[in-house]
Amino acid sequence: MPYDLGATVRLTGECRDPGGTLTTAATAVVTVTLPDGTAIAPAVTETDTPGRYQADYVTTTPGHHTVRWVWTGPAAAYTDVFDVQEEAPPAILSLADAREHLNQKSTKDDGEIRFWNNATTLAVEYYVGPVTPRSFTEQHRVRNAQAVVLRRTPVIAVTAVESLTGAAAYALDGLDVDDNTGELFRLDGGLLSGRLRITYRAGRTAVRENITGAARIILEHLWLTQRGNRGGLAGGGQDYSVTEPIPGLGYAVPNRALQLLEPDRLPPEGS
Repeated sequence: MPYDLGATVRLTGECRDPGGTLTTAATAVVTVTLPDGTAIAPAVTETDTPGRYQADYVTTTPGHHTVRWVWTGPAAAYTDVFDVQEEAPPAILSLADAREHLNQKSTKDDGEIRFWNNATTLAVEYYVGPVTPRSFTEQHRVRNAQAVVLRRTPVIAVTAVESLTGAAAYALDGLDVDDNTGELFRLDGGLLSGRLRITYRAGRTAVRENITGAARIILEHLWLTQRGNRGGLAGGGQDYSVTEPIPGLGYAVPNRALQLLEPDRLPPEGS
C-alpha cells in the first residue's frame, strides 16, 4: 500500500547464497531511486538473523520509487518498488466513513481501505470531474481565441496565468471563468493569444449526497470484488451488478452508482 509523504519506509532484503541459504554478506548496499531519477543510499544494518538486512528511508517525494539491494561475498541482488502518495490525496470519503460503510470494526485493514478509497475517488471523478478541491496547472497554445477551455471542471478559481512566449501576462482581475464549462475569457471582450500556463483550483466546495452515495457503492463493490466471498454486502444483498464494461474503467462501477452520478455527469467529449 502507498506510504504517506514524510513517513519512514523500512526496507528489508535477504542475502542468499547460490544454494538459497541466508548468508552474511561482505558488503550490503541499498539504493532508493526517487520519481525524479535521483538516488539515495540509506545506511544498511544486518538484523539479528544472519543474511537479513534492513534500512530506514524517510520519504520526501510523492510518486513511484525503486529499491535496489546489492550484496557481495556472495554476489546477490534484489529489486522492489513502493509508492508514496501526495500530502493530501483527493479522497471523497474519510477513512472513518469508509471503514464504517464496509462494516470494518478493526483498524488492521486501514491501509487496504485507504487504497481502495483513493481508487474510488478516481472512478467517481472520471464521470463528474474533480470533487475534492485542489490545484491544477495546464499549458494551452491559443491564437486570437475568445476563450481558453480549462480541462477540469467545476472551476473554483483561476490563480495564475503566465505567458511562456515572452508576451505580456494577463492580469487576473481582467479575466473571468465559467465555473461549469471551464471557459476562461477576457472581461473587456479582447482575444487571448500565445502559449499560456494556467493554474487554477477545481472541485466542489460542497459535495452532494448523490456523489458521496455513489462513492460508497463503488468502494464496497471494489472491496468485495478483490476480497472474494469474504463477508456480505453492507445492507445484505443489494444490487451491485454491472451490465456492461465502461470505457476506461471496465467493470469497476456498478449500475446503481452510475445512476446516482447522472445529475453531475460531464458532457461527452466534443459535445
